[in-house]
Amino acid sequence: MKCELISVGTELLVGDTLNTNVQFLSRELSLLGIRVLFHTTVGDNPKRLEEAVRIAFNRSDLIISTGGLGPTQDDLTKEVIAAIFKRKLIQDTKTKDDLLKYFKNREYVMTPNNLKQTFIPENAEILFNPCGTAPGLLIKEQGRMIIMLPGPPREMTRVFEDAVLPIITQDNNQLVLSRYYNLSDIGESAAEDRLLDLINTQVNPTIATYAKMGEVLIRITANGTDENEMNALLDRYEAIMLERFADNIFAFSKESLQETVCKLLLEKNISLATAESCSGGLIAAQLTQYPGISKVFGMGLVTYSNEAKMSLLGVKKETLDIYGAVSAETATEMCENLQKLSQARLAISVTGIAGPDGGSDHKPVGLVYIGVAFDKQTDIYFYHFNGDRKVVQQKTANKVFHLIRKTIVDKSK
Repeated sequence: MKCELISVGTELLVGDTLNTNVQFLSRELSLLGIRVLFHTTVGDNPKRLEEAVRIAFNRSDLIISTGGLGPTQDDLTKEVIAAIFKRKLIQDTKTKDDLLKYFKNREYVMTPNNLKQTFIPENAEILFNPCGTAPGLLIKEQGRMIIMLPGPPREMTRVFEDAVLPIITQDNNQLVLSRYYNLSDIGESAAEDRLLDLINTQVNPTIATYAKMGEVLIRITANGTDENEMNALLDRYEAIMLERFADNIFAFSKESLQETVCKLLLEKNISLATAESCSGGLIAAQLTQYPGISKVFGMGLVTYSNEAKMSLLGVKKETLDIYGAVSAETATEMCENLQKLSQARLAISVTGIAGPDGGSDHKPVGLVYIGVAFDKQTDIYFYHFNGDRKVVQQKTANKVFHLIRKTIVDKSK
């Protein structure tokens, strides 16, 4: 099957927005054995969009567009494609009801132009969008499929995974099974290096790596027609993954490290407190994004100044004078005193130099100490993170979540 991707949006052409949709779709489709032969990007211009769609229709079996399905006047993808194939736009009652519920549930005021999204080309299949207001659409024409997806990456990804993947695999008479392995405390290049022997010879299953700061998601996908044979194949690869990444795998899913840690804290009923200096409350903020975490997370302090470390955490003045705020000694007093103050079973302290200023030859920018007091044992870790201020702070938070998980898992053995 030959495929073409059409990205719609002037913001993509002028460089205001990075087009991550084509990267995602190209990778996903290639794993299914679908050849993506063309990427086309076109602005919000109906004539040029029509030309792009007509060219794609003449040379591709599958056309997937992203963008141009919203409520504004320059969102024209649906209208242009409907006109090309002489299909009327008809208001869909269920889509309208879903839209009204979307705004009501969020207590937003809906402007009349949003109703534009409820008009669907006749005989088109509606692809439900759980993350936004514009549904995806599927048209079949002369043995070809034209799929229209919303432009925001979060919405596009969800509609593709939930609605498009089953359609494409069913159309190809293929089954697709994937297993996920989420890793921490290892970089993408290092993870890939451990799998090069498999990646260089991969046919079925295929291996894909996805990296974000502090995590590497590995997806192994098998294609076939016999589910038992596919699972047996994936079982063999899972044994390899467990052998090579036993200390790094924190989830057998797309679940983030933060989500995994929060679930673990709640499952084990381990109370937690945090005291942050250079990370400025970032760790506490990420913890509180998880619903129900208040059952175990009762205290998060930002003790940025030396005065705050002394007055709130009881760090000794002589400790700060002799060793400095960024030191193992200060990190120790921070987490041990926090544990006493909060009565939490697990207390975390962070102190470091996020930059760009404040570093020295002895204590460079990026130096971070992390204290972990669990029950009656305290462990201090130090790292030297590279990157700008924001990157150092996020790497620090990622490392803290890794250490929380590692501490709980190791102590539970």
